[in-house]
Amino acid sequence: MKTEQIPFRPLPPAPTAPRKPHVFHVHGVRIEDDYAWLKADNWKDVLKDPSVLDPEIRAYLEQENTYASAAFAETEDFQAKLVAEMRGRIKEDDSTVPQPDGPFAYFTRYREGGQHPLICRQPREGGDETIMLDGDKEAEGHPFFDLGGADHAPDHRLLAWGADIKGSEYFTIRVRDLESGNDLPDTVAHTSGEAVWLADSSGFYYVELDENHRPVRVRRHRLGTDAQEDEIVYEEKDPGFFVKLGLTQSKAFVLVEASDHETSEIWLLDRSDASASPRLVEPRTPQLKYDVEHHGDDLVILTNADGSEDFKIVTAPVATPGRAHWRDLVPYRPGTMILSHMALARSLVRLERENANPRLVVRDFATGREAVVAFDEEAYSLGFSAGYEFDTDVIRYQYSSMTTPSEVVDYNLRTGVRTLRKRQEVPSGHNPADYVTRRLFATAPDGELVPISLVHRRETAIDGSAPCLLYGYGSYGISIPASFRTGILSLVDRGFVYAIAHIRGGTEKGWRWYMDGKREKKVNTFKDFIACGEALIQEGYTARGRIVAHGGSAGGMLMGAVANMAPDLFGGIIAEVPFVDVLNTMLDSELPLTPPEWPEWGNPDADEAAFRTILSYSPYDNVKAQAYPAILALAGLTDPRVTYWEPAKWVARLRATMTGGGPVLFKLNMEAGHAGAAGRFDRLEEVALAYTFALKCSGGFQT
Repeated sequence: MKTEQIPFRPLPPAPTAPRKPHVFHVHGVRIEDDYAWLKADNWKDVLKDPSVLDPEIRAYLEQENTYASAAFAETEDFQAKLVAEMRGRIKEDDSTVPQPDGPFAYFTRYREGGQHPLICRQPREGGDETIMLDGDKEAEGHPFFDLGGADHAPDHRLLAWGADIKGSEYFTIRVRDLESGNDLPDTVAHTSGEAVWLADSSGFYYVELDENHRPVRVRRHRLGTDAQEDEIVYEEKDPGFFVKLGLTQSKAFVLVEASDHETSEIWLLDRSDASASPRLVEPRTPQLKYDVEHHGDDLVILTNADGSEDFKIVTAPVATPGRAHWRDLVPYRPGTMILSHMALARSLVRLERENANPRLVVRDFATGREAVVAFDEEAYSLGFSAGYEFDTDVIRYQYSSMTTPSEVVDYNLRTGVRTLRKRQEVPSGHNPADYVTRRLFATAPDGELVPISLVHRRETAIDGSAPCLLYGYGSYGISIPASFRTGILSLVDRGFVYAIAHIRGGTEKGWRWYMDGKREKKVNTFKDFIACGEALIQEGYTARGRIVAHGGSAGGMLMGAVANMAPDLFGGIIAEVPFVDVLNTMLDSELPLTPPEWPEWGNPDADEAAFRTILSYSPYDNVKAQAYPAILALAGLTDPRVTYWEPAKWVARLRATMTGGGPVLFKLNMEAGHAGAAGRFDRLEEVALAYTFALKCSGGFQT
């Protein structure tokens, strides 16, 4: 590949958002928000129907899109080349490995050129497939289409499926008769998208969203009845708790979980009783978390009770499930975090993580003997599933690393035999030996060692000359796996080092790693990310000003914070759906996510200390009169999680305040929400735009 310098072209004047004075006071502090007008008064209506957006706001947003398009005008052919390149690494007619359930095996596949999944099944012992739901067909005529859950009934005659056609995450559930291929009259709107069937297939449970877009009610729908008459089985009164549904692997109990980011409460519904009332496992206690599985007469519970910071597993009788009856099965071990667990007829399987790498541990219920499934690479990703069945000795795990394409393996819990079921195909070719993956550690200002996972081509010179894309998230305890990503090869093959900063706020190094990156300690997240950038420079992987930082959602807040704190470290910032207006959002209890987010960030209205902490780092409130790197903000108009006005306000204030640098570009998808374009190939166009920006910021293209 040859190097071609293509800097940002001279641009026309950037859009200028009018400043409309808006002042308010919190805890005696004067807050000026001259761009508050960009938040539409009817924002709830806009989520359901974008056409009702205020014309003045729409006109400004369209100016931003025009300006961003002008900045990339000379790269349209190159972006198309990137899309073709990334698409060439995707097996277009790919499918998942069928999962058996009774007489059938269920799977998802894509057709050649298809944007959306096909939900399929075939006889368990092999035979012709049946397409139960054709996502491409259902998407016809909709600018946006996102398939939610697709859950077959226990009698295998029906399929409950949910779809969102606005990007606002309001899913409508329908029921398909699998013999005729037609949908029944049953239609349930304003749901989270998933359905959990009753054991006799006569109806299903679902979660209803309220007028503030919060999942708060569990209803039971009986087939053939009007959804307006659906019985409320559970309703959450605390706006800080969201509700979701689950199902034990035994299929005996439907789980109703009400939770925020640090407290959970679970109710059991007997799945075989079509009129069941929920039964509480353990009342909510602040900072007590637990997840429930079922085995025989016992519940098997993953919990942080009794100071078990990194979690332990206990059992309790189904008849008396409360905490007073919890007995340790897998004791707490500091530094080894239990991420999830699953109870099968004869075995307990748990996924653990230690020093940022996962492993599986299989325990025989009868003997207590344990076996470990682990791997030798420095950094890798691992997940597992048992599929639909309970009485099985086979689990399925998925393994990959930053150089190794995904492998799906069936693991026999009795014999330890591993059977490779699928290896990810890269049609355009991929040789893992051409790449190097490493695990480094950066030293944070307080002495903590922050893991970094990275990959580069073997021939890339580690002499400080390479550009680097540094990705980070660091919130909610979410960890970013060191997994195989075909898209990033378009940068790595052009000489980039791709790195993931496993910063505090995630749980890569246990629950403490999360707690040390939230609320009053949130600044650790930002300092860790900056330390990772500095470490990559010190180790010769890149140079100051050649790092392009990348993050989305809460990771977009990270992008805004580090742009304020260390602008000279970065050549560019890619902020996708960036949560940058933290203070205003956390003060607005009407927004969908605000009350449940208070445990993560603090409640700035009720707690002055939380207010001052958030005010000290909120990216929008800390924009300075300084030079900034080039910034690309990407967002969606109907996003209920990070609302469109957050990046719009941030970009407006940046342009009005910064003394040099840039450019600052804002691209708003007018027909999508938090996840961007829903089609698998449409999404590549957004990735290509971001990667083109990274190449521009890092010193030129290698075309």
